[in-house]
Amino acid sequence: MTGETGPGCLASVLTLTRPVILLLVAMAGFTGMVMAARGLPAAGTTLVCGAVLLLTAAGSAMINSVLDFSLDCRMSRLSARVRALERLGRTRTVLLAVALIASGILLAVVQLNLLVTLVTLAAVIGYLYPYTLRLKRSSPFGAIPGAIPGALPVLIGYGAVSPTIEPDGLILFLLVLLWQPPHFWTLALRFQEDYRAAGLPVLPAAKGEHYTKTFILLYATSLIPLSLLLWFFSYCSAGFAVAALLAGGIFLASLIRFLFFKPHFLQAFRATNGYLTVILLLIVADICLQ
Repeated sequence: MTGETGPGCLASVLTLTRPVILLLVAMAGFTGMVMAARGLPAAGTTLVCGAVLLLTAAGSAMINSVLDFSLDCRMSRLSARVRALERLGRTRTVLLAVALIASGILLAVVQLNLLVTLVTLAAVIGYLYPYTLRLKRSSPFGAIPGAIPGALPVLIGYGAVSPTIEPDGLILFLLVLLWQPPHFWTLALRFQEDYRAAGLPVLPAAKGEHYTKTFILLYATSLIPLSLLLWFFSYCSAGFAVAALLAGGIFLASLIRFLFFKPHFLQAFRATNGYLTVILLLIVADICLQ
């Protein structure tokens, strides 16, 4: 693949960087900053940390597309990603991705601190090697340890403001960590035939739908008491606790409906996105309004 030039290249880059995931990464990092600052963080810190997160996450996503190209070609849902990589070309994709990651790391070194730099490096390396090249290819439970890099943006944001990670940052890190497996498994249920075609042993393909649905509910249920720990330890208000409990109840009810009574796995996947978005916004609003 030599790559094409023209307006389509920008669209290809956007496809490969996965804007929806970038938005969630940015939200998680910003929430970590708000928690550490106990309010709105300084504008300069917000912009720099946001740039670090977006640059490294975008570059990592692009390299992931190159590493997974042979698998993605067998998955119909990823046809747009495959076409985007073919238009841009593997060499240009890797060069651009490395430039984005290097820029993000350099920015962290110069403008932030060692903690943020090390955690950012851990997120990039953890996503590309243990998860992409090993765990997802070998184990139906790969999404569990593979969730660690996806939760590290919380600590990157927190560390950009505070020299140490306090318990509230760890609670949010655990929340995002435990949110990711059911988020992925709902998508794996919807596209399990794609994953089978690619030879990836995702949970539904390896253990069956009932087993996967049970794990999704177990993980999703654990998110509710975990979110309430922020109120229990006085990091958030009682108003947050009520709203988080309501959001968690709606989330669980949606999952039960779309997994068991009216199967619609894509709707269940969207419910996981909606839940995390709501919880992060609730945390930010509660802390900033206190």
